Amino acid sequence: MQLPNEQGYFGEFGGRYVAETLVAPLLELEQAFKKIQKDPAFNEQLKKLLHDYVGRPSALYFAQRISSAYGNAKIYLKREDLNHTGAHKINNALAQVLLAKSMGKQRIIAETGAGQHGVATATVCARFGLPCVVYMGAEDIKRQAINVYRMRLLGAEVKPVTSGAGTLKDAVNEALRDWVAHVDDTFYIVGSVVGPHPYPTMVRDFHAVIGEEAKQQMLAQTGQLPDVVMACVGGGSNAMGIFHAFRDDETVTLIGVEAAGRGLATGKHAAPLCDGKQGVLHGSRTYIMTDAAGQIIEPYSISAGLDYPGKGPEHAYLKTLGRAQYVAVTDDEAVAAFHDLTQLEGILPALETSHALAYAKKYAAKLKTPENILINLSGRGDKDIYTIAKYDGINVETT
Repeated sequence: MQLPNEQGYFGEFGGRYVAETLVAPLLELEQAFKKIQKDPAFNEQLKKLLHDYVGRPSALYFAQRISSAYGNAKIYLKREDLNHTGAHKINNALAQVLLAKSMGKQRIIAETGAGQHGVATATVCARFGLPCVVYMGAEDIKRQAINVYRMRLLGAEVKPVTSGAGTLKDAVNEALRDWVAHVDDTFYIVGSVVGPHPYPTMVRDFHAVIGEEAKQQMLAQTGQLPDVVMACVGGGSNAMGIFHAFRDDETVTLIGVEAAGRGLATGKHAAPLCDGKQGVLHGSRTYIMTDAAGQIIEPYSISAGLDYPGKGPEHAYLKTLGRAQYVAVTDDEAVAAFHDLTQLEGILPALETSHALAYAKKYAAKLKTPENILINLSGRGDKDIYTIAKYDGINVETT
């Protein structure tokens, strides 16, 4: 079965729930996307840039020390943190900016939470000489000051968003408003597998290189497919990027890890697949966090990149289908896993990825027979240093 269908649905999820003013731009985008998918010149240019500029293929690393510490599992890390800009986000940003150029769009906008998508977008705009505006929640700007400065160094205009909780949801709202007002010359580079059709499909396909590489690397290193593929899930781009290549391999368990924040029972979390309802958010039907009246509940996570009240519609479909499992871990567990990987392997993971690692620890402890666990290490943790230090009660200015 081809997913999504022609209307952009993954089962009952997805679609295009937008104002009339955005229907034509989305149809234009869909046609342009279909065209470049079959264009050998476009795909060859993207492949060359992913290799020469981004540094692909990213490495697959057997984390021996943390495997021993965690129990009856061999843990392999897909090192997206080694990409140019330090995360998986550059794969999608690069592909979308090339698509924008093919459409003749002269201005780029984006939203960002943890800042990695903003940095990736600012980077590719600098590379191709295009003006760039990045919307970012005021709260996230405080949490991710390093990435904000990186975006500005790259020439991007970072626009603070003070509405709502000042986080990723609110940044998306403002980016959509901008796009509605400037559809003729502006291209909106969406950073995750969310939003109206065709964005969830586009972002998935542009990140599918992660899983395609990892599949071949696992076969080369171990002679078999992994038993488990695990990734954190905010909007869901890094998870869908690595899941997609294994979707039809029934022997491979897919596990997405959401942010439980201070605990699912507290309501202070960002885990709609574990504790949410079906509804529409930012142009797509999926699982979202709402109150009894159907209003969006502000999500919470120590990780700015997971702090979003919805999930990509394909994740909602995989959950309903039973093809993927979705779980959640708390701030405390994620921070502990951050320290584990840092001290045992000399790798500082992003707080987002630390959630997946934290669940791998719990999963491995219950295994009775050895299993190979493949984790998408979606980004590096430089951006989270101040957040970690604050959590640990350390003043880095005096340390």
